[in-house]
Amino acid sequence: MPAESRNAEIRAENVQGGERYVLTGDWRNQSIAKVLPTLEKLGRSGGQGPLEVDISGVEGIDTAGAWLIRRLMTAKQEQGRETALASPNSAFRELIEVLPEKAPAPPKKGREGGTLFERMFAPLGKLIADLGSDFYAAMHILGSAVRGAQLKFGRGAGISPASVVNQIDHMGVRAVPIITLMSFLIGAIIAQQGAFQLRYFGAEIFVVDLVGILQLREIGVLLTAIMIAGRSGSAITAEIGSMKMREEIDALTVIGLNPVGVLVFPRLVALTVVLPLLTILANFAALFGAAIIAWSYSGITFDTFLSRLHEAIDNSSVASGMIKAPFMALAIGIVAAVEGMKVGGSAESLGQHVTASVVKSIFAVILMDALFAIFYSAIDF
Repeated sequence: MPAESRNAEIRAENVQGGERYVLTGDWRNQSIAKVLPTLEKLGRSGGQGPLEVDISGVEGIDTAGAWLIRRLMTAKQEQGRETALASPNSAFRELIEVLPEKAPAPPKKGREGGTLFERMFAPLGKLIADLGSDFYAAMHILGSAVRGAQLKFGRGAGISPASVVNQIDHMGVRAVPIITLMSFLIGAIIAQQGAFQLRYFGAEIFVVDLVGILQLREIGVLLTAIMIAGRSGSAITAEIGSMKMREEIDALTVIGLNPVGVLVFPRLVALTVVLPLLTILANFAALFGAAIIAWSYSGITFDTFLSRLHEAIDNSSVASGMIKAPFMALAIGIVAAVEGMKVGGSAESLGQHVTASVVKSIFAVILMDALFAIFYSAIDF
């Protein structure tokens, strides 16, 4: 077995016209504790003439030991003495010489709190800068996805049908039960509350108008988009984020594929297809739930319900809700992809960005619905 390394040692010797420090032993982190007081004493001590630091007797050295030697030489140089390093081992000498004379000072922390102006407007400025960064990233994702449907199948380049169909299955077909149940219950609740209130005025028949217009123009597409944002948006962020953590996205770039075209574009296409279809399903389910409640609470038969529904709604009521669906789908997909691309290398980062994806997607959907409502009102649609 190899002999155990000796602890680091240093001794000072007077030579003609100057001084020499002789270093021996193991100058690595686990062996330098005992020599620290001696180094401090030598660093503070004075002296005349040049100084030679002889490390020919050093058995091993690491960055910690090299820093101590470098710091000692710097202290002597600040005293106005010339220093030289003597060593037959070029690796040891290069390790010491490559270190800076002084360790970089830590950055100064800004004054905590700051002025009243800073405390008031710094968070607002940071929020605006983050929004600008997110908008730029969203436009990059959208442009790259539209331009780069660069999935290769056969000898051509284009959209991968298998990938799009797979995403439609995950985001659309498997979401049918929860969307149907939720919409059925929402329609039933609106009809029940509307019938209860309209009963006081003897106008229970108008509950059909209430449910039809509200569901087809606003509630149907809005709640469906919110459910998709929570269900599929979070899944997109988690999938892309986990691939980012495992460096699979970098691997796609290395082999010459566009990660946005490969990962994001099929999901955007699938969302744009399934959200209008799910909205239609949600509208039917909600109207069916409302019809059952109207029959059981107010005695409105199904024939009467359908007849009144045809009088209450027109093509604009149906179209106004359906027009929103593709735009909301794009917003959900882009926000989810942006947050997925921002995931770092930790599970905590993944969780934070999944949460941010859901929150931002729902906010974008509601904001878009409000903008459409203002637009429809302005054009009297």
